Amino acid sequence: MSRKQKGQTKAPSDSSLAPDFSQRVLDWFDLHGRKHLPWQQGVTPYRVWVSEIMLQQTQVATVIPYFERFMEHYPTVQDLAAAPQDDVLHLWTGLGYYARARNLHKCAKMVVSDFGGEFPSSVEELSSLSGIGRSTAGAIASLSMGQKAAILDGNVKRVLARHFAVDGWPGTTSVLNQLWDIAEDLTPDQRCQHYTQAMMDLGAMVCTRSKPDCHSCPLMDSCRAFHQGNQTDYPGKKPKKDKPVKSVQLLMLRNPNGEWLLEQRPATGIWGGLWSFPEVASDDDVTDYWQSTHGTELIHQETWDSFRHTFSHYHLDITPVVADIQTSATQVGERAVCWYDVHAPASLGLAAPVKLLLEKLRQLEPLATA
Repeated sequence: MSRKQKGQTKAPSDSSLAPDFSQRVLDWFDLHGRKHLPWQQGVTPYRVWVSEIMLQQTQVATVIPYFERFMEHYPTVQDLAAAPQDDVLHLWTGLGYYARARNLHKCAKMVVSDFGGEFPSSVEELSSLSGIGRSTAGAIASLSMGQKAAILDGNVKRVLARHFAVDGWPGTTSVLNQLWDIAEDLTPDQRCQHYTQAMMDLGAMVCTRSKPDCHSCPLMDSCRAFHQGNQTDYPGKKPKKDKPVKSVQLLMLRNPNGEWLLEQRPATGIWGGLWSFPEVASDDDVTDYWQSTHGTELIHQETWDSFRHTFSHYHLDITPVVADIQTSATQVGERAVCWYDVHAPASLGLAAPVKLLLEKLRQLEPLATA
């Protein structure tokens, strides 16, 4: 049952302002919309789903090569469900927001085990799957099944907020509900899949965050923000909050065979399930740490310059420490470890800073001595 059916007050979309809104959007799509993206070819719910998850907070140009590699390795949801998580995370390395990859893998298993390998056809059932929210469910139902289903991703929020001058940050429930009401009202009964793609394209190509190309927009004549001259005031910005800064040392240890120690992080949390260098608190002495945990000494220790990696909710200042050890540890605390050969790398999921550091180690290793 929708929110409107529950008797709650519906925010007016002022549909009289744009009686032919969807038709203008479709006419623009026929001339200018994107129709040749990889996931628009051989359309299936599986391909649409993977692309939608990858496109969350990520640009199309970045996603395309990842999507193509992903489809080569896992052409069906059954292939993905049967894959080891490490392999999935390895293919995801560099895309960021790794919870998406873990949920993708989990969702594939659910589709295979609970739905016989076929994606459910209703938005409600799609929304019950791991990592699939209301908008993603609508996109899958619309783009791959031709159903009438509204979406409200970041691009669509921007188009609607500007066109109807919807005040406030969409992260608040009242603003989000108002935008959902508008999105549902305007979604047409026919050609819903084209309308869905067109709205995403408008936001990505025309109604951009900064410097929107209003004179190329089919909705310019009825756009309130355009006539007010304050397009970039919409949607409202998230209240600013200073991000806290955390710091850590990453201990990069090489064994006598020239391999580097990596440990697998816990399944949940930052970089969940990925492989990383052992962490040492910023105010701890790494030599004392290794001596107390493994009873061996570090050799040729060198500290590199710190650098910052920014997450959505905090900054992490990383100080790499390079050292050699005489033995090959088989465990770091309770975590699984592996010895990584930078010249013959294993297929492991790596966080972006770890991948960067391993590349530097690969370049420097011929000059180093164990």
